[in-house]
Amino acid sequence: MSTSSKKIYFASDFHLGVPTAEKSLVREKLIVRWLDEVSKDAEAIFLVGDIFDFWFEYKHAIPKGFVRLQGKIAELTDRGIPVHFFTGNHDMWMFGYHEKELGIIMHKAPFVFEAQGKKIFIGHGDGLGPGDHGYKFIKKVFANRFFQWCFARLHPNFGIGIANYFSRSSRAATGDEDEKYLGEDQEWLAIYAKEVLQKEHVDYFVFGHRHLPLNIELGNNSTYFNLGDWLKYYTYGVLENGEFKLKTYPSNELYDFSVR
Repeated sequence: MSTSSKKIYFASDFHLGVPTAEKSLVREKLIVRWLDEVSKDAEAIFLVGDIFDFWFEYKHAIPKGFVRLQGKIAELTDRGIPVHFFTGNHDMWMFGYHEKELGIIMHKAPFVFEAQGKKIFIGHGDGLGPGDHGYKFIKKVFANRFFQWCFARLHPNFGIGIANYFSRSSRAATGDEDEKYLGEDQEWLAIYAKEVLQKEHVDYFVFGHRHLPLNIELGNNSTYFNLGDWLKYYTYGVLENGEFKLKTYPSNELYDFSVR
């Protein structure tokens, strides 16, 4: 990826579709406004997973709604702005529709790239680091082609209804746990980043999934950023002149993460 005077933008965990269609639409319109603003000086835009609270592509059908966001993304790629899209644990069942229709660059696993003189490790973050063996097992099941084939046999009204129910139930069970800072020695993505650093140097680790905006110094000029979410924090990342910052929208002010 080239270096330029332009900026690279990052956001994750929009979770469009919850808690209600009405509230999701308000949030979607805000996200589209943000995309419209950042497109003025964007070299690239990274949407780092769980953009939708649930997504499954049937052969001839997709979940209804979210047309404003999808239309904006298509407009951006038509203008030549690369939009990178990561699957998350809520929207992993993407099978080519967005690449064909919207022109996005799809990523189903973390990857490393260089921009503005910095090495960046980026991914949604689910399934990385120690623990959470139950989810890691479930993720393997969901990624299984036979399981996907079986789910595709369900009528969309039934399949999407079931998925939305379990998604909301999972969030209700989690409650406010995602909003608690666990401490650097317990933040599993920080632990994972340190394991990567034992093998190679990375300037910035950028993840979503955690829902809590984080800025953790890892030592040796390496930093872990979590992008937060657009359910509560409305935070995003920006890389400008080799410096990564977390900001809030619509104020576009720096996000102050003061807990260490």
